[in-house]
Amino acid sequence: MARRSPIEEQANVSSDGVMIRVRGEGWKEVKAAAISRVEVSAPRGKWPGERPQRRDFDPQVKLDQHSYVAGLWDADEFGRYQYAEGLRRGLDRVETLTSVNDGAPWIGRVTKTNWPKAIQILDWPHAASHVYDTAEAVWGEDSPAGRQWAGARLDELWSGRVEVVLWEMSKLKAEGSDWPGGGANPREYFEDNAERMRYDLFREAGYPIGSGTVESGAKNVIQSRMRRPGRGWRRENANGVLALLTEYHSGRFDEAWRLSRKNPT
Repeated sequence: MARRSPIEEQANVSSDGVMIRVRGEGWKEVKAAAISRVEVSAPRGKWPGERPQRRDFDPQVKLDQHSYVAGLWDADEFGRYQYAEGLRRGLDRVETLTSVNDGAPWIGRVTKTNWPKAIQILDWPHAASHVYDTAEAVWGEDSPAGRQWAGARLDELWSGRVEVVLWEMSKLKAEGSDWPGGGANPREYFEDNAERMRYDLFREAGYPIGSGTVESGAKNVIQSRMRRPGRGWRRENANGVLALLTEYHSGRFDEAWRLSRKNPT
């Protein structure tokens, strides 16, 4: 397979699902992946008079040169397409590979199968949202006590004290149906993702901790064209348009078009 825009040093692969309407089937999930080059530079520091922010003294992390794959696939088929795109971008040869995702089990499984050496990271906004949802389930919406509790847990997560968060979670009580995701206890979510939440080590190493590349891709590459008003897409047409969109937004549409004209099927 020809390598287009290979990444040499540090890369990230993030995956997600986004819903589109399919004729005769209703809303179905498009599984998508975004692969990006990662560039790390020195910390910005704090300018005089500025209020310190959490990331002022962390290495600056920039993701660019994105490429995408997306389709109406099950997890295993998606995994094959993600792997092919990863080989195209050179993920099997990069020095450092991270994978920032939202914690969905199918994403973790596919990532581990395709890229066993990838450092899996739970997307920070998803972790923070789960903390706030947990506080709301216990103290109610807009509770000062809940906000205080959530703020303390986020500070602990940010500094790598996952075990403290687990201990504090174990002391909570709420109706089972009120927990985020309907689980019996939010501690389970954090236990399952504990090693993906070592944010102090990830930040120090210059790893990304947000999955905005694939979430932005879901919005700008997929939804902007595939979620317009109407009856929805025929499945075969949807996959064709998704292939076109991902090639276009990966910056290789002209080459794909030339090859399709040269080798019609």
